[in-house]
Amino acid sequence: DAIPSADQIRITTSLKSQKGSVWTKSKSTFEHWEVEVTFRVTGRGRIGADGLAIWFTEEQGLEGPVFGAADKWNGVGIFFDSFDNDGKKNNPGVIVVGNNGNLLYDHQNDGSTQALASCQRDFRNKPYPVRVKITYYQKALTVLINNGFTPDKDDYELCAKVEDMTLPSQGYFGISAATGGLADDHDVLSFLTFQLTEPGKEVPTPDAEIPQKDKEKYQEEFEHFQQELDKKKEEFQKEHPDVQGQPGKLFEPFFTEDMFETVSDRELRQIFEGQNRIHLEIKQLNRQLDMVLDEQRRYVSAVTEEIAKRGAVVPGQQGQVSQQEIETVVRTQEEVIRQVKEIRNSVADSLRSISGAQHPGPAAGTYETAQHFNDIKEHLHLVKRDIEHLAQRNVPSSEKSKCPELPPFPSCLSTLHFFIFVAVQTVLFIGYIVYRSQQEAAAKKFF
Repeated sequence: DAIPSADQIRITTSLKSQKGSVWTKSKSTFEHWEVEVTFRVTGRGRIGADGLAIWFTEEQGLEGPVFGAADKWNGVGIFFDSFDNDGKKNNPGVIVVGNNGNLLYDHQNDGSTQALASCQRDFRNKPYPVRVKITYYQKALTVLINNGFTPDKDDYELCAKVEDMTLPSQGYFGISAATGGLADDHDVLSFLTFQLTEPGKEVPTPDAEIPQKDKEKYQEEFEHFQQELDKKKEEFQKEHPDVQGQPGKLFEPFFTEDMFETVSDRELRQIFEGQNRIHLEIKQLNRQLDMVLDEQRRYVSAVTEEIAKRGAVVPGQQGQVSQQEIETVVRTQEEVIRQVKEIRNSVADSLRSISGAQHPGPAAGTYETAQHFNDIKEHLHLVKRDIEHLAQRNVPSSEKSKCPELPPFPSCLSTLHFFIFVAVQTVLFIGYIVYRSQQEAAAKKFF
């Protein structure tokens, strides 16, 4: 059921019980390889089916029950499964399944009992095409995915990795898809294959171009296929004049209205998916800020111990030096609080803009984010109060000591170390502010 065109191949249309696949005509002899696939999976339903598969197998796959291709393959299949057969709500997902030619794919459990690696990613109805990069190098298979939220072609994230995996030395690349009671359009925009060479080895010479005779033959096959396709379209329109141009209406009696989403619902869902990613990034940065606060607490503890030691030896001489250092720390903490307030206000404005779509979800997300920053502010106030209390305890108000000479023994905290700490802390927060501004700019693409 695959339909080729000049700029893409529609592996299956959004009709019931479709199967399609495309395979290379000659075997690949690459020892190490990498493929980059760009595709779209789109459909009117809130739930799609069945999914799409990328293959590397010893023999060409025939039509079969595994996402449109045959079972008991010898090689590896990377499955983009959009229908939740086992009811565990872990779809859409990406599953890597290897086979030696004897394994029957476990459809009922979505291959979970046979998966070598997997990740949960939603690849349906994205603003931009989804990109997948699959690398097989030194018996390690790596799957990277671009989620389709950004036009950046290099914005990949790790999905799955399988170590010590042995694949056939020669095989065919292919891509297949299938639909069931529910249906999606599965479109492949590009399928690029690269040979990888180990460092230091001679780069192989590129293969010769396809002969002109073969090009003419392929063009004739393509034109013949197009003619047959046009005839089928005309026959379909004559048989179903009431659904002309709207083949999806053929199957509406099988589904309920809540299985479909309007264009506005889809845009709203994409906005909230983007907001959820922003919220997760904020939570991660909150954990990093907690780590910074822990470092500050350890630093204050070290300062307290040093002041206690010096006070036990020469309490009158060390008071003013420690007081100056502590005042510097207090000023630094006040600057940290001010910067955290600015970050919190900026994030709150962004979340308020996203929540303008009148959905209850964003309000909860905004409140939780604001609560995180309130916790940070409280931690910083506690550090400031402890330092001020420490300064009052170690320097009596009735005693005004003159600037003494420093003791001969080395100090645990030198002025150089202190300023290095302040500089590192400032760089961290400036980097965070720049990162947040970039995230806000990216989030505006959803409006």
